[in-house]
Amino acid sequence: MAFIDGTVVNVALPAVQRTLGGTVIDMQWVVEGYALFLSALILAGGAMGDVFGRRRMFLAGVTLFAIASAGCGLAANIRELVIARAVQGFGAAFLVPGSLSIISASFSEKKRGRAIGTWSGFTSIATAGGPVLGGWLIEHASWRWVFFINMPLAATVIVLSLLRVPESKDETASSIDWIGALIVTAGLAGVTYGFIESANGGWNSPSVWGTLSVGCACFVIFPYFEAHLRSPMVPLGLFRSRDFTGANLVTLFLYAPLGIFFFLYPLNLIQVQHYSATATGAAALPFILLMFLLSRWSGGLVGRFGAKRPLIVGPVVAAVGFLLFIIPSVGGSYWTTFFPGFVVLGLGMAVSVAPLTTVVMGAVEQKHAGTASGINNAVARIAGLLAVAILGMTMVSAFGHYLNERLTQLNLPAEAIQSVQSNEIRLAALTIPPGVDSNAAATLRILIDRAFVFGFRLIMLICAGLSAASSGFAWRMIGAGGEPQSPD
Repeated sequence: MAFIDGTVVNVALPAVQRTLGGTVIDMQWVVEGYALFLSALILAGGAMGDVFGRRRMFLAGVTLFAIASAGCGLAANIRELVIARAVQGFGAAFLVPGSLSIISASFSEKKRGRAIGTWSGFTSIATAGGPVLGGWLIEHASWRWVFFINMPLAATVIVLSLLRVPESKDETASSIDWIGALIVTAGLAGVTYGFIESANGGWNSPSVWGTLSVGCACFVIFPYFEAHLRSPMVPLGLFRSRDFTGANLVTLFLYAPLGIFFFLYPLNLIQVQHYSATATGAAALPFILLMFLLSRWSGGLVGRFGAKRPLIVGPVVAAVGFLLFIIPSVGGSYWTTFFPGFVVLGLGMAVSVAPLTTVVMGAVEQKHAGTASGINNAVARIAGLLAVAILGMTMVSAFGHYLNERLTQLNLPAEAIQSVQSNEIRLAALTIPPGVDSNAAATLRILIDRAFVFGFRLIMLICAGLSAASSGFAWRMIGAGGEPQSPD
C-alpha cells in the first residue's frame, strides 16, 4: 500500500489537476501533505510500536491509511484531497516502520535476512508495478481508483495480521519523544509552507516569512532539546561517526533531486509530451527495474571495493542521468529522448543504494542499527519533501520568467496577456484565454510548452549539481575510520 502510493500518485497529478482544477502549488500540497507527516513522524511511529505493541500500531496505521485513502478517492475538491493525503501520511508513519520491526521481532537472526529480502522484493515489485497499474486505472477508470485500490489491500492485511502476526514490544522501551516529534513537525511544516506559498504570495508576505522563521527556529532548537533528553528521538551521539554523518549527507543530496524529478516528470510527459497515463507510468520502468535487478550486484561491490568508491561513482553516474533529461525538447521518440536518462539514472542509483545502507548500518553499534536505519529513512523522505517545496518554487519562477519575456512578442490583447500571467502558477496546465484567434492560440500553446521545458531543464541541471555534491560528501567523509558509534 505505502510503496504503491509512493510512486503512483505523481502519475495521477495531471488527471487530478484536470478534474479538480488547481495550480502547481495545489499539486505540490497533494504530494507534500503526505510526505510531511510521514517524514516528521516515522521515527515516533517506530518508537510507539516498541512501547505499545508493534502489531497494534501497525494495524492502527493500516486502518488509518485505508480510511484516508477512501477520503482521497471521494475528495470533491483540492482542499479535501490534501487533508486526506495528510491523514494518509500520518497512517503511513505507523505502517512503514511497523512492517520491518514486526519482521525483525518475528524471525530468528538466522532467518531474518531472508525475511527482509522477501520484504524488499515485494516492495520493489510494488514500486515498479504501481505507476503502470495506476496509469492504466487513470486511463480506463479514474484517478480516484488509485486510492480506492487500497481498500481491499487493507482488508486483507488486517485479516492476515490478526490471524498470523504475533504481538511484540520492547520491554525496555519506556518513553516516546513527543516534544521532539512536535518540534520536527512544526519545523518541516513551516519551511515547506513558506517555500511553496512564496510562489503565490511573494517573499514579502507575512505568512511566508513568518512560517519560514518559525520553521528555521524549530530546526535550531531541535538539536539542543534532543541533547538534554534521556531517550531522544534522534540520538545526536550517533553523528560523532563521520561515516554516519557523511552517509546522511549523501542521502540528503542524492534523494532531494529524485523527489523533485518524480514530481515533475509526469507533468512533462502528460501535459507537454502528450503521453498517456499508462505510458507515463511505464516510462520510469527502466529506472525501477535496474535498481531491482542490480541490487545484489551492487551489494557485491561493497565486498570487492568497499563502500566509498561506489558512493563516489554512483551519484556521479546519477548526475549524468539528470543531465540527459536536459536534451529532450517537445516531441520525439521516447527511446531517443527520455529512455537514456532513465537508464543512466537507474544505474547510478543502483550503484549507490546498497553501499549507502551498508555504511549507515556499519557506522553504529549493532544494538542501535534500527535507530540508525530509521534516521536515514527519515532523512531520505525529508530530502524529497524539501526538494519539492524549494525546487518547485524555482520551477514556477523559471516558467514565468521564460513566458513573460516572450509574451510581448505575440500579438495578443492586453486582457489575454494579463489572464496568462495571472495563471502562470498552473504551469503547463495553463489554458488559452477566450477570444484569442486560432493562430495566436497555437503559438501561445507552443510557448507554454517551451516555458515548461525551459524550467524542467533548469531543475535537471540543479539536480545534477546536487547529485554531484553527494559524491563529494562521500569522497570527503566516508571511510574516515573509527569505531562504530553509540549515542550513549
